[in-house]
Amino acid sequence: MMSSLDRKLVRELWRLKAQVLAIALVIASGTALLIMALTTIEALEETTAAYYERTRFADVFAQAKRAPEHLGRDIADIPGVRLAETRIVEGAILDMPGFAEPVVAQLLSLPERGPELLNALVIRSGRLTDPTRPDEVVVSEPFAEAHELKPGDSFDAVLRGRKRTLQVVGTALSPEFVYAIAPGGLMPDDERFGVLWMGHDALAAAFDLKASFNSVTLSLLPGADEKDGIRRLDGLLAPFGGIGAYGRADQTSNWFLESEIAQQKNMSRIMPAIFLAVAAFLTNMVMARLIETERREIGLLKAFGYGNLAIGWHYAKMVLVIGTIGILIGSLLGAWLGHWNTELYTKFYRFPFLLYRPGPAGFVIAGAISLGAALAGSLAAVRRAVRLPPAEAMLPPSPPIYRRTWASRTALAGALDEPSRMIVRRIVRWPVRAFLASLGLAMSIAVLIMALQWVDAIDSLADTVFERGQHQDATVAFNDLQPIHTIGDFERLPGVLAAEPYRHASARISHGHLVERQGIIGVPPGAILSPVFDVERGRIDVPPGGLMLSRKLAELLHVSAGDTVGVELLEGRQARLSLPVAQVFETYLGTPAYMEMGALNRIAGDGRVVSGLHILVDSPSRASLLAKLKDIPNVAAVLFRQAAIDTFYKTMGETIFIFIGFFVAFSMTLSVGVTYNSIRIALSERARELATLRVLGFSRWEISYILLGEVGILTWVAIPLGAAIGYGLAWYMTSAFETELYRVPLVLRDATYGKAALIALAATLVCAAVVLRRLDRLDLIAVLKTRE
Repeated sequence: MMSSLDRKLVRELWRLKAQVLAIALVIASGTALLIMALTTIEALEETTAAYYERTRFADVFAQAKRAPEHLGRDIADIPGVRLAETRIVEGAILDMPGFAEPVVAQLLSLPERGPELLNALVIRSGRLTDPTRPDEVVVSEPFAEAHELKPGDSFDAVLRGRKRTLQVVGTALSPEFVYAIAPGGLMPDDERFGVLWMGHDALAAAFDLKASFNSVTLSLLPGADEKDGIRRLDGLLAPFGGIGAYGRADQTSNWFLESEIAQQKNMSRIMPAIFLAVAAFLTNMVMARLIETERREIGLLKAFGYGNLAIGWHYAKMVLVIGTIGILIGSLLGAWLGHWNTELYTKFYRFPFLLYRPGPAGFVIAGAISLGAALAGSLAAVRRAVRLPPAEAMLPPSPPIYRRTWASRTALAGALDEPSRMIVRRIVRWPVRAFLASLGLAMSIAVLIMALQWVDAIDSLADTVFERGQHQDATVAFNDLQPIHTIGDFERLPGVLAAEPYRHASARISHGHLVERQGIIGVPPGAILSPVFDVERGRIDVPPGGLMLSRKLAELLHVSAGDTVGVELLEGRQARLSLPVAQVFETYLGTPAYMEMGALNRIAGDGRVVSGLHILVDSPSRASLLAKLKDIPNVAAVLFRQAAIDTFYKTMGETIFIFIGFFVAFSMTLSVGVTYNSIRIALSERARELATLRVLGFSRWEISYILLGEVGILTWVAIPLGAAIGYGLAWYMTSAFETELYRVPLVLRDATYGKAALIALAATLVCAAVVLRRLDRLDLIAVLKTRE
């Protein structure tokens, strides 16, 4: 049998069903966001761990110029090494049918006998290569999909200056290329970068590496010291042009993936907290009003013997029911969003399978936090209900003291009509309540601003990096260092208007116990096509001595301009020296370090050489140049700036902009929830007053104006307040999402504030229209018969 208090609870929930639903939807939004983030993190981590384990993803990676095959036995004998596998890794340029631009490819060798020991391929179609057929290749599945390749197709490739026709026999995925980007690229571009696997002997013959290798991967025993293994491996490879071993954490694909998981964890802490805080505010607002109007009922209940605990539990159960409704809705929505979000990630992080099996932990955590927020919001109101003495509770609340203030004597007050004075008087007499209502509306505007800010940030990032910071049309990277006169050779190619060299040297930069593996980019004095660019100061001249470090790299090393850092070059004669930090500059992408190219060549001891060229292209001659680039030997990669811009926006459009859409939808739910509850509570509080005015002769439009005018003023106050809070939230979000990969600039355009304000105003108008219908149907006689 249902108790009397439970029947009362059901009646109250039904009577307040619209307000209950509004609060539940806000709770559902926060719960859904939290579950989406937690289940996505769980799925990505579980899928990654399972994929790496099944394919025996290596723990340590290293490269060399040319090492004898027998050195592999010494590497395998390093203490702590479980498995070691040598291989050949080289770059090539592909000439794909129907695609004008040269395509960058990375070629990796497959064992001639037996399966791969480490980094095993997952064959998606076809088969592995036949050792007796040197022109067979397996291609990465994303690249095959971009060019519609299937087993049996063929294309041309330039291997060490020799053109060959390669036959596709299969497609595959590899744990090394979950996130596959070209050397020097920023984002995956499956049309312009592909991974190919060939038989070891075929690749060795093509690149003159018989009985040799230039890459090695290791897996370590549990508990093995990775740093000691890397140090010993570097010692073995140093005489053969080793360029520094590194662990799985620094492997490019895994590094991008781990950065994405870290950002998901940041989001799980930030966004749901905002929604749940507003849910707590709404719960407090509704419960405080409900308890205030039920003072007499509370007194009667106490007079009939109900204790403080029973009454407190009665109102707490109402909050629990509202929270449970929100959690149920949010759990269903969050599970769907989590699955959708995880599938979206698999388009960029290519896994052969997806393990989306959300356990109960994420749902329990989200539910507990959501219920906790709702109960915390109602705690003060429930405490007031419990503490009311029966005799005091039976009395109506003391009426407010009305007196003429100085504000009412001003000329502005005299110019207002009576309805407007009523609106202003009510706001002035309850300023705290008015401010809290405005604060709730301001939070919805702030969340909108924070979501829409990403559009401004992305546009600013693209403009700074690709438009202001780069002026080349293409970047050509060589397989090996080339003499300086290569500049003239390229300037004579059809369509090349200018060529600017650069030098890249792998290095370890250290300060005290802090060490970062970071390439140093050598830039010629007066560089124009691709200069060192600071987001605040613009183009910066490279000093003749010392290093220029990006701010993020300087923070990682705990250094500033004027400090000295240790530099260990990982190529050439592997020089070790100390260099001053000449300048620190700000950039949005990566953690680059720059140096004057001549100085870098001197310390490397390689003479006047270049790693690649930035070129300016004449548009009418572009087709001729593209055809020529496909046949030039020693070209490892060709990257086009416009292609990078297009890929950047395409990737952002498929990820960030979709998330922005979700957050805008959730923010509108927040706005509607706050606005509807504010107007509905105002109607409950003023129903008798408005009915009296209607009987006294006020028109329907005037009493509507009195009710909604207050909310209108509070909304206008909330707009600048929300703009200020939104700016703070945007600053916090950009700070929280700062990684070594990229920094999101804090940019907020006027249009963003305007869009957020218009969306909030639209939500207010919709809620006002809903409540206005109820006001129009107000039963004057029934209202005037009530005690209040």
